[in-house]
Amino acid sequence: MDGCRVLVRKPSGCVWEGRLSEEVVSSRRVFDGTVVSLRVDRVRLPGGRVTDREIVEHAGAVGVVALDDGCHVLLVKQFRSSLRRMLLEIPAGTLGEGEDPRVCAFRELREETGYSAEEMEELYAFYSSPGFSNERIWLYLATALNAGPQMAESDEIIEVVKVPLERALEMVATGEICDGKSILGLLAAQAKMCIS
Repeated sequence: MDGCRVLVRKPSGCVWEGRLSEEVVSSRRVFDGTVVSLRVDRVRLPGGRVTDREIVEHAGAVGVVALDDGCHVLLVKQFRSSLRRMLLEIPAGTLGEGEDPRVCAFRELREETGYSAEEMEELYAFYSSPGFSNERIWLYLATALNAGPQMAESDEIIEVVKVPLERALEMVATGEICDGKSILGLLAAQAKMCIS
């Protein structure tokens, strides 16, 4: 891959502009769930107006683009109740309390697919829906894969699907793969591997 440059870079952090910030006047907890919590913040805008912000709190998550030596990617097919349909996604999961994202990536890959990886490289991290949630998702590229038994949690019904990376990218283009983390992860892997 001579002359191939990495196109995806880790963000150095966002620039905070005080003139655009909001002052939290009060905050109240509305719901505490297993996966998410909801709070309502009353904020004062820079012009003085007061309004409410509904915030979904989430521990954070990881997504893993698992690529074998033959340039095949491991995807998982599962029913998503929020959408009432099956989705094809990269393996992913929620961070445990205090869990390092990289450790979570190794764990989720093994649980959802049965595969372990010798290499786990962070591609980047992003906020999934900052308009109403603090969820941050870390994306990883897993390589040097070794097959093993799937260890899905008791409430997960997951089918592992192995497809060529180029086919997965076609599935992004046609809408067959339609969730944000999977689209971003696959495109980042494409950039990393310099496949057009």
